[in-house]
Amino acid sequence: MKTPKDINGLEIIGCCCDVDMSKWEEYMDNTTKADCSIIEKHIKKYLPELYDSLGLEFYNPYRHQSYKKEGLFIYTHSAIEYFIKYY
Repeated sequence: MKTPKDINGLEIIGCCCDVDMSKWEEYMDNTTKADCSIIEKHIKKYLPELYDSLGLEFYNPYRHQSYKKEGLFIYTHSAIEYFIKYY
């Protein structure tokens, strides 16, 4: 599965600090590496407040640790995983 380019919206579920280990494992189960550039474009379009608060216009050395699976992006910034539902 490639990182989806055509989506209709995003919804923040939370970050790794907000969930217990079993929920984190559920989110991370069966994920594959994601194209972080595509995720950042979606965040800029659908979640501009998150884009601004994370300063995504600047280089993020953790961005390549981002993942995806059906219906979920896991975007990594400053060693924190953000769980973002896409539809």
